[in-house]
Amino acid sequence: MQEGSIFSALVDGSYVLKFIGDVRLTLCSSLDTHLENSLNNPEIKEILIDLTQVEGIDSTSLGLIAKLSLKAKERNLPKPALVSTNQDITRILLTMGFDHVFVLMDQLPSSSQELKQLPLVQESVEEMQQRIISAHKVLMDLNETNREAFKDLVSTLESIEK
Repeated sequence: MQEGSIFSALVDGSYVLKFIGDVRLTLCSSLDTHLENSLNNPEIKEILIDLTQVEGIDSTSLGLIAKLSLKAKERNLPKPALVSTNQDITRILLTMGFDHVFVLMDQLPSSSQELKQLPLVQESVEEMQQRIISAHKVLMDLNETNREAFKDLVSTLESIEK
């Protein structure tokens, strides 16, 4: 599997995030930091997430992607579009309830030539643990199945941090 990477661009009000390869926990700090900074940009009018080149993705990354949709809703932006051409990834998205917070698509409307890779953010174990907990709580709020699937993980992580 190809090591994961994330690219972004803002073109004519369209904010695009492109995920490539095996997207794992190691990218969560970079992704969350980028999202916090980017979503404050008033130029963003719509959001597209491209998962067409994702080979694998973990629950922490999915939680951060779900958080993006919730932040877009807070800003009264349209429901973000999420594109997946991999049946396994699409099945995970549907199981996790992403069809309730995203417009799921199976092909890209267009591609952007201006994508730039997100810079790697290094942070402490405690900070990363907080991001993991936060991302999983977002997933838990999407549906009861997720709540049951991740409640023990969140409880364990919360007990470790004390």
